[in-house]
Amino acid sequence: MSEAVPRPDDDIAALAKGGRTNFFGFLLRLAARIPFLFIAGRFYGPELLGRFAYAVIVVELAAQLATLGLKRGLAQQLSTTDQPHACVVADGMLAAFIASAVASAILMIFPQAMFPAGDIRGAEWLLPLVIFGIAGADVALAALAYRHDVASTVHVRALVEPWVISIAAGVLAYTIFRRDGLILSYAVSVVAGLAAALWRLFRNYGVAHGWKPNPAAVNAVARRNIPLAAADAIEWGSRRLDIAILGLFVAPYYVGLYYVAQQVASMPQKLKTSFDPILAPVITQKLAEGDKAAVARQVRQVGFWIIAAQAGIALALGITGEAVMGLVGPQFVGGTAALAFLLAAEVIAATAAVSEAALVYVARHRNLMISTLMIAAQAVLTVSIIVSMRALHWPGAYQAAGAALALALALGLASILKAQLLSRLLGARVQGWRWSLVWAAAAAAVVGFIAVQLPEWMELSLGAPAILVAFGLVIWYRGFTQEDRALFRKHGPEEPSLPTTDLTTP
Repeated sequence: MSEAVPRPDDDIAALAKGGRTNFFGFLLRLAARIPFLFIAGRFYGPELLGRFAYAVIVVELAAQLATLGLKRGLAQQLSTTDQPHACVVADGMLAAFIASAVASAILMIFPQAMFPAGDIRGAEWLLPLVIFGIAGADVALAALAYRHDVASTVHVRALVEPWVISIAAGVLAYTIFRRDGLILSYAVSVVAGLAAALWRLFRNYGVAHGWKPNPAAVNAVARRNIPLAAADAIEWGSRRLDIAILGLFVAPYYVGLYYVAQQVASMPQKLKTSFDPILAPVITQKLAEGDKAAVARQVRQVGFWIIAAQAGIALALGITGEAVMGLVGPQFVGGTAALAFLLAAEVIAATAAVSEAALVYVARHRNLMISTLMIAAQAVLTVSIIVSMRALHWPGAYQAAGAALALALALGLASILKAQLLSRLLGARVQGWRWSLVWAAAAAAVVGFIAVQLPEWMELSLGAPAILVAFGLVIWYRGFTQEDRALFRKHGPEEPSLPTTDLTTP
């Protein structure tokens, strides 16, 4: 079957369309995340929030492993197969559910992994069952993104899940289930997200006619994606290892402070992760064609977009950090320093994250080695900094900031190593840094200095948006090229498509 050959700019157009959709999704996530943090902070308090946070990171790590790397690996499988795509997706879904069953069983047998302080009761025993929902939704959304349906990811992650958990947590706070309210609301949101993802998957792919469970195919999927699954788990774990280690040294109260700071800081990270599904098919296509220069161009282009967006958001949230944390509750202001380091870490991590989007296809084992080195460095730095602070009798809030600093340093190491490796393999520059970012940051800092002089409600409602606008204006006029501006422009119906047949594994 012959298909139209895409124009040279179609790959950037596809990335730009996904970028626009996901920037809108980020704004929706921001609007939806704040109510949950407010409800959790005001009605449940730092201690219950800290206990919930520790349990969720363990469950979500298990879910990352159960996904078997299919969030990115599915794109390569779909682009190289001659089987019906609905059947390939069904094989992937079955593999993820089998892995979820194993992970759930292990955590239900050893619940102390989720609740190291003990006192396990109520709904806490059943928490591991949400692994099925997390892994299933991830695979379904990856399949939809392969067909450039990024809107489904925005719908599920930015609308369904955050609003369901916020509403459920608010309702349960006034019932006899208050102690388990955060966990129950989290479980309800995961189920709602899975249902929405599967419904959209069915509408897009239809029924997998002629498919039946194939143990050999499932086993092959699992084997093929081991390096991807490990890389995904390490990248995800780097954002949770800090809480895991912190929870071993400080009281749940400080874990709760750190969790809120992390939730705020992770908002810009979603801009990067939401590019993954749309970037994967574009990269695999160009690699199949042997066009390494195009891959470098894509990585460089998307890298700049993500660094610019994350830096602007980080400055807006970081400069007004005390007001942002105080919005959740007065007791959470102690986590402001941790928030500043975590926001910086997300900007630093952008280069490593975008480089990895290509490395998982051209040097997956070396990429895994660098990721392993990074998370080992993070563990050593985190423990060393916290132990040193404890020896100096520094308070728990300072130790939380130390864990965030360790994350930023480790991510900086990964960004340097991964960008250098990818540049050498592709024979072209992949770093998305531009000096216009410095000028934009300076403009944002000037506006921020004025913003923090305002009353807190004005600092948040007017100051933070003004900081972001100042940064964005300088980037638009001093940093953007014509291609960059494609991120914010629509061209007709704009449905760029990529060939999905007759490809070979690079």
